Amino acid sequence: MSDGDTQIGRDRALAREVAGGDAGAFDRFFREYFPRLFRFALARAGDDPALAEEVVQRTMCIVVRKMHSYRGEALLFTWLCQICRNELNAVYRQHGADLRADVPIDDHPAVQAALESMIGEDFRPDSVRHREELAGFVRATLDYLPDNYATALEMKYIHGCTVAEIAHRLGVGDKAAESVLSRARAAFREGFRSLWDREPAALFD
Repeated sequence: MSDGDTQIGRDRALAREVAGGDAGAFDRFFREYFPRLFRFALARAGDDPALAEEVVQRTMCIVVRKMHSYRGEALLFTWLCQICRNELNAVYRQHGADLRADVPIDDHPAVQAALESMIGEDFRPDSVRHREELAGFVRATLDYLPDNYATALEMKYIHGCTVAEIAHRLGVGDKAAESVLSRARAAFREGFRSLWDREPAALFD
């Protein structure tokens, strides 16, 4: 059994307990996933903590009502992120605002293409599920990176910023910015490898 299958088994068990009204399971679920969803939403809400908290609170309310419908087709965190994205869109529409124009690093087409290349050209259903699980691990890895690492990676690989621009944003010198980028790439690879036991080949080369 793969690490992904093992995690999905744990996710299903937790979802069943939460759906069944187990207060202890809900507390575990909230402690683990609220902070992760908050970081996920914050990165997509223009670093607006109040907006991110509103979105995550709405997401958690929906999730608790729908938890019985989680079947384990993907990781629980992946499922939660999709609901969170939908709520973020709804909140922006209610506020009469447009979603941020830039794309979070894990949603970028180049990253999605890299994920697919890691699995190959097999588009059988089990491979599609594999890609979805893998994307979930990428999101989880990015969410746990220190803020300056995630910022540096996003500026470099999504927005094409120069080292000087990254240095200015981080408030450091050029050499320090290069060091941050190097450590960020290493931290991403190490975090990803620890979750999935494989290299995120060429993702940030």
